[in-house]
Amino acid sequence: MSDSPTPSAPAPEPARSAKARSNFNNWISAVGGVVAIGALFSFALLVWMDFTQGEKNPYLGIFTYLVAPGFLIAGLALAGFGAWAQRRWMVKHANAPDRWRIDFHSPAQRRGMAALVIGALGFVVLSAFGSYQTYHYAESNQFCGQVCHSAMNPEWVTYRRGAHARVNCVECHIGSGARWFIEAKLNGAHQLMAYTLNNWNRPIDTPIKNLRPAQDTCEKCHWPEKFAGNVEMVFDHFLSDKKNTPYTARMLMHVNTNVPGHPPGGIHWHVNEFERVEYFATDEDRQNIPWMRVVNKKNGTSRVFRTDDFKGEPPADKVRVMDCIDCHNRPAHVFPTANEAVEPAMFTGELTTKLPNIKRGAVQAMTQKEITKDAEAPQKIADFMRGKYNDPAHAVDLPGAINSVQKIFSSTIFVDRKADWRVYPNNIGHKDWPGCFRCHDDKHKTAQGQKVRSSDCTSCHTILSQGKGTDLELLNAKGLEFKHPSGDLDPELSCADCHNGGIQK
Repeated sequence: MSDSPTPSAPAPEPARSAKARSNFNNWISAVGGVVAIGALFSFALLVWMDFTQGEKNPYLGIFTYLVAPGFLIAGLALAGFGAWAQRRWMVKHANAPDRWRIDFHSPAQRRGMAALVIGALGFVVLSAFGSYQTYHYAESNQFCGQVCHSAMNPEWVTYRRGAHARVNCVECHIGSGARWFIEAKLNGAHQLMAYTLNNWNRPIDTPIKNLRPAQDTCEKCHWPEKFAGNVEMVFDHFLSDKKNTPYTARMLMHVNTNVPGHPPGGIHWHVNEFERVEYFATDEDRQNIPWMRVVNKKNGTSRVFRTDDFKGEPPADKVRVMDCIDCHNRPAHVFPTANEAVEPAMFTGELTTKLPNIKRGAVQAMTQKEITKDAEAPQKIADFMRGKYNDPAHAVDLPGAINSVQKIFSSTIFVDRKADWRVYPNNIGHKDWPGCFRCHDDKHKTAQGQKVRSSDCTSCHTILSQGKGTDLELLNAKGLEFKHPSGDLDPELSCADCHNGGIQK
């Protein structure tokens, strides 16, 4: 036999190290992943709806570009936290079983994972359904007025009782078109930040500086050429006397008096197709207008009217072309004056006229300087009226009157928001604000001395009938000369010089 050595067995290969598990292999990260996937799906669906719908919904941008990404970031953050927690556990407890690791060898964990998958599918389905419902809810007026813009409760209240209560908010404030859609999103983000930080203005500033031209919004339903001839208006008032004397004025408003072969006339002349009216206002509310210009669109000639105290030329970027909104500046959010709010209640019988001077008393109760918060208004109104009407003969009618005045106050004066007619002028007419007389005041004239046509009582309307109670004059088709209930007035005064929306000064 050979003395050669017996061959030795081959050396064993070194053991392969187990593949390192991912730190994301844990239940916390799994839940975070489900949230992130659902948010990503909702975001994609909302973006698709946002850019494929015919009428853009600007408020949807809050959900699409703020809420959905917020949930996506939260889901990713939860997944990252799970990985961090898993790694921290493994470092501190190297020889202990993993605390949150997903182990498919465990029957209990397999059942848990099955439940998580089913829940994830349900979550994605609910996210899709919720996104669809969110899109339509964000279009609703309730969302604009009560949820997102709860700070705008006064605007919501006035909108619901206004002439445009069936017109969606976005149709006027935004309209259609990519440019305005994007601007609305940017402006909405700014407003959301101000609302979140509670640093928005009280009252909210008007007029809205970035509102698009009325031709793009208002004239989708209204246009000047549509209105021809006269519109009859009836104004029912009550005098501020002990008897609460009714006073009625019935008139024809000369909206458009176009006659073939003649220049356009009437109130809507200001937006006629032949001439353009431009003006410069020195205040943010556009109430003080010392300069205006009328440009002939055909030949480019112009006439400049200015007051005697305005010298030089206005800044070019501050000159505004007059459109519908310069006169109809409160088309959907009218804040009635105290008088205007009280008189309809008297006319319908909601506010009794049996109490002497009830119009004056109601307005005084509503406009007390002592009312500094909305919550304290009902009690202070009640105290004021009980003190004013303390005669035992008033005991029967007083409770109902107090209740009516409190109700009127709650829907017209918003102390917490500092919002009422005193900060939101209405340029239709000229009784309580300058309105028409901002330009038609006999003070604007050209260098040659030509004045802006004076708005006397027959320029814009024909008075058909007027008078107190049973003394109401019969209809007169030719028109009547205006007679003020108090008698002859100083011709140098305008209506707004005495009327202030409450009791006469």
